Amino acid sequence: MPPKIWMDLGRRFCRMDEWDRFPALLNAWNAAIASKKQSKIVIPPGTWTLSQAKLQGPNFAPIEIENQGTVQANPDPKTIPNKQAQWITINYVDFFTLSGGVFDGRGGQQAWALNDCHVNKNCPKLPITKDSKTCHINCLECRNVTFTRLTVSAPGNSPNTDGIHVARSMMVNVTNSVIGTGDDCISMGDKLTQVYIQNVTCGPGHGISIGSLGGSINEGDISGIHVKNCTFVNTQNGVRIKTWPSAPATLQISNLHFEDLMMQNASNPVVIDQQYCPWNLCNTTSPSLIQIRQVIINNVKGTTNSLHAVMLSCSSAKPCQDIQIRNVDLTSTTTKGTKPGLSLR
Repeated sequence: MPPKIWMDLGRRFCRMDEWDRFPALLNAWNAAIASKKQSKIVIPPGTWTLSQAKLQGPNFAPIEIENQGTVQANPDPKTIPNKQAQWITINYVDFFTLSGGVFDGRGGQQAWALNDCHVNKNCPKLPITKDSKTCHINCLECRNVTFTRLTVSAPGNSPNTDGIHVARSMMVNVTNSVIGTGDDCISMGDKLTQVYIQNVTCGPGHGISIGSLGGSINEGDISGIHVKNCTFVNTQNGVRIKTWPSAPATLQISNLHFEDLMMQNASNPVVIDQQYCPWNLCNTTSPSLIQIRQVIINNVKGTTNSLHAVMLSCSSAKPCQDIQIRNVDLTSTTTKGTKPGLSLR
């Protein structure tokens, strides 16, 4: 067993107006990254206040943070010390494990009222977590990362609260998890390969999405995405690929597998949308230059409130290639007995 580094938090219940626990966490972290042996940082049972934390490596040996309690942010985003940073950031470490407990961002109307990223490209970024003020988890520039037995919880009307956002990474696994948000349960950005999403229940939320892509000339290819044995409950979408029209990127999205999916009153079960332009924030005069190919959609069952089981809106400049659709069996919840069909645009 690795030696435990107990955070010196005391046993007093911590209200929002009491002590900030970041100094204790930072001291424990610095001891752990300096150790040449495997170590574990233990956050004891209780409710603890954390203003903001940036934990960085490199580390010499494996590190685990085991949270036995609840770590809370201040509900007012204006109190965050560094307005340009996330609530908790962990960078430049290898063989890192985070387990147990609750990280509560205390998002609510006070914070969500400030979140206008869906209509404002220059919106201020708010910190991330459970009941996050914005996206819950960002996994960026990572390799060989696993999220398992994870619960993400935010109401369906909380804006821009993606459960997990993954980009510029490879070998990422999300398994055996329940994710409910006001935006995508899982969203995937560019330069991504070997992503495996399995046994995930999504809802509420906008589904599991690739994109939106195409906004930057520097975006890279996506390949090897596997979504399997997932359930979508009252979601706005099931699985979705979305790219911007009139955008400079010319990347490829390929080798995608969407299999064994269960829809429970989900809207838009399968969507490829290469004219994605919410809130009219983009130019629609030219088609998307992103190539989508080698997509397998197999064994999609359950119920939907949409009239279209599968919607394909591909680019006229780069038409979709090698799209295989098999074993789709969905029943409409709005028109009893109706079988939704295929929509091509």
